[in-house]
Amino acid sequence: FASFIEDQYLPYVKSYKRSWDTDVSLLKNHLLPRFSNRYMDEITRQDIVKMHSDRKASGAAAGSANRLLIMMRYIFNLAMRWEVPGIKANPTKGVPLMEENNKKERYLSVDEAQRLYDAVCKSQNTMLQYIVPMLILTGARKREVLDAKWEDFDFTRRIWRIPMSKSGRARHVPLSDGAVTVLTTMPRKSECEWAFANPETGKPYVSIFYAWNTARKNAGLAEVRLHDLRHSFASLLINSGRTLYEVQHILGHTQVKTTQRYAHLSHDTLLDATNSVNTALGGMFMPMVSASPAAQVQLVQ
Repeated sequence: FASFIEDQYLPYVKSYKRSWDTDVSLLKNHLLPRFSNRYMDEITRQDIVKMHSDRKASGAAAGSANRLLIMMRYIFNLAMRWEVPGIKANPTKGVPLMEENNKKERYLSVDEAQRLYDAVCKSQNTMLQYIVPMLILTGARKREVLDAKWEDFDFTRRIWRIPMSKSGRARHVPLSDGAVTVLTTMPRKSECEWAFANPETGKPYVSIFYAWNTARKNAGLAEVRLHDLRHSFASLLINSGRTLYEVQHILGHTQVKTTQRYAHLSHDTLLDATNSVNTALGGMFMPMVSASPAAQVQLVQ
């Protein structure tokens, strides 16, 4: 197992995966101490189940235990794809993920979005009034916006090409009228290649946390994270009647299961959906207000 990781797995993930250092940490702290000297075809499903349950029993969250299972599943899938001698089955097959109940779901309402925009416009960081709307209007990740270059935007076709996404591949984001307005009205220096650069350095911001934290508190939204703007973008799409398939491709998810986490439907949307049944039936089950109390009782019975 240790040889496969060192000679094949790590060189491969380092070639495309931006978060490969996370893999190294999980391997060093959890997987290699357990499986380092084992031959891969000796690792059984029972070993995987025990690894999974032991991690949870140690006090870790279900998500932490699941990350180990997901990583082992990927490692063995690669070994089978590469036809590593002796590997004929994936021992993680059939081992279910633990249910995770700790995912934070936070979506901005229209009123909250307005309050937030008013706050960022007053920020001492003059670029925050462009960065935050760009996040909300595209659903992009923080670093995708902060590291964007002018050459990445095709205003004729209205497409933003993100050269390196979280998945390690380029993806294309359609530019709405609002996103185009943000880009065309923000200050631009001809000699600067970065779209949302720090005006003082001409380089991408390393962090905007202080300015963001101040703005969200001033808006009365201290619990809202920058990543929640991506959640809100997806939620607004769903509530506008867009399909999960459309949202999946705009956000750049490889699996629709990931998109379903963002598919929050507001109470008003659900209420409107249930009312459509009553409308379709012509309101035939509405109480007969003009009837006498005795008649109403008889109708209910």
